[in-house]
Amino acid sequence: MTTTLALATSPRWRPTPFLWGSAALHAAALAALALNVPWWPWVLAVVAINHVAITLAGLWPRSDWLGDNICRLPVASAARGEWALTIDDGPDPDVTPAVLDILDAHAAKATFFCIAARVAAHPALAQQIVARGHSIQNHSHGHPHTFSIFGRGKIERELREAQSVLVAVTGSAPRYFRAPAGLRNIFLAPVLHRMGLRLVSWSKRAYDTRETRPPVILERLTPALDGGAILLLHDGHAARDANGRAVILTVLPPLLDRAQAQGLTTVTLPQALGA
Repeated sequence: MTTTLALATSPRWRPTPFLWGSAALHAAALAALALNVPWWPWVLAVVAINHVAITLAGLWPRSDWLGDNICRLPVASAARGEWALTIDDGPDPDVTPAVLDILDAHAAKATFFCIAARVAAHPALAQQIVARGHSIQNHSHGHPHTFSIFGRGKIERELREAQSVLVAVTGSAPRYFRAPAGLRNIFLAPVLHRMGLRLVSWSKRAYDTRETRPPVILERLTPALDGGAILLLHDGHAARDANGRAVILTVLPPLLDRAQAQGLTTVTLPQALGA
């Protein structure tokens, strides 16, 4: 019922200035061809450049050219010294329980962007995440690597299937979505709007699915740790250090210690952005 109400009362989705400009450029290209067909090589070149720009905007995770994209917490939240720790690709039964223990030890709260298929496979673990005061949000159903080339219908099916699983397991409907690897296309924003979801990326990530050295990860994240920051780590698909330990387990304690030393407070995305 909550989702239905959001859909009924939300204003109509509006394309960004970049998308309006792209549409105008295509219209101008058609008009130019109608006036002078021999111009077609130049017209084709201009349209091709525009399509490259659209593609690059989708491959730039923090871009807002294709639609609303939250990269930092609101100004008021930042002024209170709040920051958001977001953890992707779980839950993972070998990593997530230890992550939860670390968070508890630091009285920290996190937002878990979960893969719904993994939630379905480990429902008790997902329920434990919520029971311990954290937030679970939508990170697609199966985390497909080809998500950024999906059409509108396939994107919507992927997101709705994920929503259905997450609601069934946690009892709460996610309001935020993070695209797999942060990659997307022009079809995502209107689908999110229709479903009452908002896109969230990050202010800094550490590439901890590939980087196996915890000190390097910590060095990447620490300069970005401030009020309003949205930092990204992984419990699922986490890289392992030389001892086979998920790097997030070594990085989290000193990262949380530094945040507390700076007087910063972790909040979930619903707390900072409003549910």
